[in-house]
Amino acid sequence: MVRYQEIKEYVKKNHNKNIKSGWIAHAKEIYGIPIKQAGNRKGDRKWPCPKKNLPLIKEAFEHFKMI
Repeated sequence: MVRYQEIKEYVKKNHNKNIKSGWIAHAKEIYGIPIKQAGNRKGDRKWPCPKKNLPLIKEAFEHFKMI
């Protein structure tokens, strides 16, 4: 299983863009990758992944063969 930190490092290295863990979790939901709900999260996401960052995260998912 790929760690969120590895995905963040991939995006930073290839696109020079910092992303948030919450954005990765939201992207996983969008692309149908199973996730566990964080124990401290209540209700809807406060910061969903911006649409402009979804392709960057999707590329990382494809690189790590998650989709």
